[in-house]
Amino acid sequence: MSSYIPLILFTVLTNAAAQLMLKRGMSSFGSFDIAGDGIIATVFRVVFNPFVFAGLCTFVVSMASHLVVLSKVQISYAYPFLSLAYVVVAAYAYFAFHEDLSPSRIAGIGFIVIGTIFIAQS
Repeated sequence: MSSYIPLILFTVLTNAAAQLMLKRGMSSFGSFDIAGDGIIATVFRVVFNPFVFAGLCTFVVSMASHLVVLSKVQISYAYPFLSLAYVVVAAYAYFAFHEDLSPSRIAGIGFIVIGTIFIAQS
């Protein structure tokens, strides 16, 4: 199972990258006026924002790699690794988006990392 860790980590990183691209894309919109613009126009404006579109495409890549992982290893082994995406997103959001990274979040991140290490060694 450990031979699939690089592919699992690729899945984690593409998942995190997708989240970050979606956040970047959606941050450019502010609030929506669906009633004024119409739902179809709003959906097209959102989906075809370059960052949102790239994020959605990256999610497809992430899901495809996750499907490969699921075909090779037990889900109880592979799925917990996805929590590492939270670690990547939280760290990047702190530096790039200036989001809060409180001591309790840092402790939670530490627990996620420790838990993932235990799972990887099982």
